[in-house]
Amino acid sequence: MSGWQVHEAQQRFSEVVRRAVNEGPQVVIRHGEEVAVVIGIAEYRRLKDGTPDFSRFLLADPDWDDDIEFPRNRDLPREVDLD
Repeated sequence: MSGWQVHEAQQRFSEVVRRAVNEGPQVVIRHGEEVAVVIGIAEYRRLKDGTPDFSRFLLADPDWDDDIEFPRNRDLPREVDLD
């Protein structure tokens, strides 16, 4: 990964983008700290598609073991004085 100071990345943004597409992720550095990464759209889509979506996971009917127990607290609710 190549590193770019913020001001240099701003001035040479087209080159940063070109390198992100052709060479891979480009790291942006501010005050000596890595603060951002510029990646090509193909890499972004690859990463995004690999990210599990919790709602899709649940809708896909995950294979729960039959012996899983979800214990519940059976205590009665506390008394509340509304006066």
